[in-house]
Amino acid sequence: MAMSTAPTPARPMRADARRNYDRLLSEARTSFAAQGTDASLEDVARRAGVGIGTLYRHFPNRQALMNAVFQEALTALLARSRELAEADQPCSALVEWLGAIVTHAGEYRGLAQALMSASGDETSALTSCHVPLRQAGARLLTRAQSSGAVRADVSIDDLLQLTNAIALAAEQTPADPALADRLLRLTLQGLKAHPVGHDAAPGPADGD
Repeated sequence: MAMSTAPTPARPMRADARRNYDRLLSEARTSFAAQGTDASLEDVARRAGVGIGTLYRHFPNRQALMNAVFQEALTALLARSRELAEADQPCSALVEWLGAIVTHAGEYRGLAQALMSASGDETSALTSCHVPLRQAGARLLTRAQSSGAVRADVSIDDLLQLTNAIALAAEQTPADPALADRLLRLTLQGLKAHPVGHDAAPGPADGD
């Protein structure tokens, strides 16, 4: 008789475990928003009324906790990408979505840097955030490229790295709240395809 290879369904949390999980997540959101993603996990556990061992049972490392905190924003970003997939101006839709990523990443100091690192680390718990964002962005980019509005040599990986870099720059320059918008506008200029036959001088996004 052949053995079944179907995955074992995850066991539902007990009520007390669910309460601990929810309290930890709530306190992590508060601490990350106030102190950044390098906030003390011991303080998060203490504020949630549990021991640090309980925190690590639910979230094996800091990236796993960050991943859980970012899920609500991730859901919103993915929903917005589906809405923008029907927009009349694909290039503007793409840039609007990239701007939404900057806004969400800016809610927690250190998140932009962590997302940049996760893009090249498949073992990171944040990969489960990066992968669906990459897929959603790729669809918007392909549509914009198919319309002829965006250069064919632009990749979604480059755009997400640029977007996280913009969020990081804005995070480190709080005295200039308009910085992120200016940098996004520069990104838009670099994305646009040149008209056929137009010999433009290479710009910042044109390479050597």
